[in-house]
Amino acid sequence: MKKKKNNASLRPFSGPLLDGPHRAAARSMLYPVGFTEEDFKKPLIGIASTWSNVTPCNIHIDKLALEAEKGANANGGKAIVFNTITVSDGISNGNEAMKYSLVSREVIADSIETVVGCAGMDGFVAVGGCDKNMPGAMICIARMNRAAVFVYGGTILPGCLTAATAPANSPNIGKDLDIVSVFEAVGQHAAGKISDEELHAVESCAIPGPGSCGGMYTANTMASAIEALGMSLPNSSAQNAISPAKMDDCRRAGAAVVEMLRQGIRPRDILTKKAFENAITVVIALGGSTNAVLHLLAIASAAEVKLTIDDFTRIGKRVPVLADLKPSGKYSMSALVAIGGIRPLMKILLDKKLLHGDALTCTGETLAETLRNVKPYPTGQQIIRAFDNPIKKDSHLVIFYGNLAPGGAVGKITGKEGSRFEGKAIVFEGEEKALKAILDGTVKAGHVIIIRSEGPKGGPGMREMLAPTSAIMGKGLGKDVELLTDGRFSGGSHGFVVGHVTPESYVGGPIALVKNGDKIIFDSEKRTLTLDVSKTELAKRKKACKKPAPRYPRGVLAKFAAHVTSASEGAVTDKDLEL
Repeated sequence: MKKKKNNASLRPFSGPLLDGPHRAAARSMLYPVGFTEEDFKKPLIGIASTWSNVTPCNIHIDKLALEAEKGANANGGKAIVFNTITVSDGISNGNEAMKYSLVSREVIADSIETVVGCAGMDGFVAVGGCDKNMPGAMICIARMNRAAVFVYGGTILPGCLTAATAPANSPNIGKDLDIVSVFEAVGQHAAGKISDEELHAVESCAIPGPGSCGGMYTANTMASAIEALGMSLPNSSAQNAISPAKMDDCRRAGAAVVEMLRQGIRPRDILTKKAFENAITVVIALGGSTNAVLHLLAIASAAEVKLTIDDFTRIGKRVPVLADLKPSGKYSMSALVAIGGIRPLMKILLDKKLLHGDALTCTGETLAETLRNVKPYPTGQQIIRAFDNPIKKDSHLVIFYGNLAPGGAVGKITGKEGSRFEGKAIVFEGEEKALKAILDGTVKAGHVIIIRSEGPKGGPGMREMLAPTSAIMGKGLGKDVELLTDGRFSGGSHGFVVGHVTPESYVGGPIALVKNGDKIIFDSEKRTLTLDVSKTELAKRKKACKKPAPRYPRGVLAKFAAHVTSASEGAVTDKDLEL
């Protein structure tokens, strides 16, 4: 692209805020924070940091933000670092606190927009490292459409239980551990497979330091999706959190935003329908989280790109799952980093004509141009399968419809647990009751666990069901029970699990009408969820069904519940607002 020569064009927002005699008061506020006379001639670049001590995913991001600041300043910009919130799914999962998780995505998007807008920033870098601050930052980037680059904070290294720290004969000795290992150890403990001593040993060493959860869970899934969208620099998604490569990534991102201003590139030039199709393709090939469906729909909504859950079905019919990554697979993200990350996989997908090579990226090059010199994976590696030997021949992200989910539902079906399940419903109003029943043995083989009142409005907040799904796996019931919910799942969930059931129970969706003992048929080949109850009986139940009172009458959860759309629309809060 041809570079713009007029320096004023590099300051479309900071210029009107800071230039001229009448803006002297605004300038006076910036001298104390380090501005010089010369800085007022430079484009103003925000560095949105999600640093906090709340979670290991983000404890190092303050240092990464400073590197991004250096990169922007070195390339002719003037950077300002500011913070936004983050929360921890790993800590809050399985508790009422988890209701704030998805809500935080919207708060993060709004808070970044507020600072960038009020400060007159011409562009910004967003540095995120956890499940919701990443899509939250991307929603803001798409919404504001100012020059921007996203930087992933990087993956954590795996923990390990050694013979010196573990009880004798521990089944976990020598295995790579992460947060999901701890959740599954809770199920093993409840089943009597491990002792109190071993559970404590696992929880003490599973998280060895900074970085996002180490499998192809939601953070690594969304990092990969954002790179495939073209909104982060090449390799940003596949770097260890503590590494020289990640520091360099941040410096280059700061410089890249200034370059985007020079070239006149804005996010919506990049965030096209082709870009979202590329992201879906990469997520499927990697075996990524169901949360990618929710978050990509939300980002597309902010970018005003028409994307639906049916696009995941259309693309999924021709894209195989190739990555043998946790949770259902063997390897950690750091192992994928060691063999080259996702770039060689993207080159394979491009060569198979499964990616749009002409899609623009934040580098100013097309996707194909950024992949032209990528080297293949080393011979003999076992993490990324060949096309003639896939983990699954089509997508693991299955969109279901049927009389139980007329608005759609999302399953994560690897095929390892089978493709069809028929069982009797055991119904729970909320996650905690279901978890207790799984751990105490009330839930048995042949049950279809229904966890409702967990949707975006009804929860509110659409909690992840990581605690119950991990307990199911830990108790050895992964192939013997199914779990359906109007809530959602962690990227660490696996087994017979279907979430995002729409309409949710709070608004009177069919999931609200299910009773204990009802026969439910799940078929991933036909992509159907069937409640085997007559229309007459369902109509009778519908008539008797009453909408529950809101659980939170005030505060951020109440605001979220009042404005949020359905899961099938991305659970966004700013669509078609009445003014």
